[in-house]
Amino acid sequence: MSSDAMITHLVGATALILIVAHTAGRLSRLLGQPTIIGQLIAGIALGPTMLAEVSPRLAGILFPPALTPVLTGLAQIALVLFLFAVGYELDLRVLKGRARSVVTVSLAAFLLPMAAGCGAALLFHEQLAELGAPERMTGSSVLFFGVALSITAVPVLTAIVREKGLAGTVPGIVAVSAAGLIDVMGWTVLAGTLMESDGAGGLGWRVRLLLLLGFLVAMLFGARPVLRALLWRAGVDPSMRLAVLVGFAFASAWVTNALGLHVIFGALLAGVVTPRERGGTLDPDLVRPLHDIGLLLLPFFFVVSGRSVEIGALDADGVAALALITLLAVSIKLVSGTVAARLSGLDRHDARTVGVLLNTRGLTELIALNVGLQAGLVSGRLYTALVLMALVTTVLTQPLLVVVRRLREREESAATAAAADAPGARLPVGDAPPL
Repeated sequence: MSSDAMITHLVGATALILIVAHTAGRLSRLLGQPTIIGQLIAGIALGPTMLAEVSPRLAGILFPPALTPVLTGLAQIALVLFLFAVGYELDLRVLKGRARSVVTVSLAAFLLPMAAGCGAALLFHEQLAELGAPERMTGSSVLFFGVALSITAVPVLTAIVREKGLAGTVPGIVAVSAAGLIDVMGWTVLAGTLMESDGAGGLGWRVRLLLLLGFLVAMLFGARPVLRALLWRAGVDPSMRLAVLVGFAFASAWVTNALGLHVIFGALLAGVVTPRERGGTLDPDLVRPLHDIGLLLLPFFFVVSGRSVEIGALDADGVAALALITLLAVSIKLVSGTVAARLSGLDRHDARTVGVLLNTRGLTELIALNVGLQAGLVSGRLYTALVLMALVTTVLTQPLLVVVRRLREREESAATAAAADAPGARLPVGDAPPL
């Protein structure tokens, strides 16, 4: 394909992806669901599940094989920008005042699903291998399935908390804070799963681990003061600061990718070490454009991820696997989050809310699955089942919150009625029995 033809295809595909994905995201919001639900469905529809099934010729014209590397590159750029913003906004100082509750909930809601996923991978290895798991179940494969069940999506969870008026409430603060810790643990384990295989250049995992540790030390203890001295001086143009920091994020992503990990780890790390304003507040001149650009380009990631999803390829075994994985994922998160929140001092209503919120997997789960797909830890029908599990668990968050709210209202109404019927209860004025 000539360069002119490639550009023509890319421009047309970009127009289609952005219009369809953002329209679907808007419709999803109107239906009370997060934007990414509609965008993910749009990405799946533009792949083998719908477009290629309805019109293979049209799919070939719009998305020729030669265009795949370009779309993948745009998807990686979107991930770097998005996760750089996520790392920058990650603030563990919210633990103050509720450290016990948050740590208890995060450990339970991560370790129990992690154990359940690892146990399922070991117990049902043969069945999972037939669906797309590696034939030889290594430690990395086992840990990956654990991470797939334990992830919670902080960005989507934060949006749901704001939309439902839970920001500033006890369950909202505990859930968002715990989700942040869960993601830190999840990304750490996921990075460990990628260290087992030899990286680029034939470097063994021990050498890469030493290089990675050296890079972490340099980033955590050297990057922040250097960036503050260079970019937080008086007179520095905000647009220049943004450009340098975005370049810094891509450089960090390049290092982790060269070490055999993934660009997402470098992007997250760059965001974590980027200085904040005085008092620890976020720089609006940095956060706003990062969000705008990241959200604009994320549909490319959904399309690239959706091109590996083939719902039509799910046979009876695949559907059964989807049902079991979803049931396990939902139940283990709900139970672990709710029980841990209750034991840490929250009342049963707030504890239920925390458990439901932590079941939100969304975009973070999709990113983790995409990393596993590229690393060969999952493929085929199993990848499709896991993506649909992420979709279903996120969709269920809204109706489950409604159920929790109604349970609270019903129990409060019953308690009020019982108090009114109790012997010696004071009757309202005007309701006294006739003499």
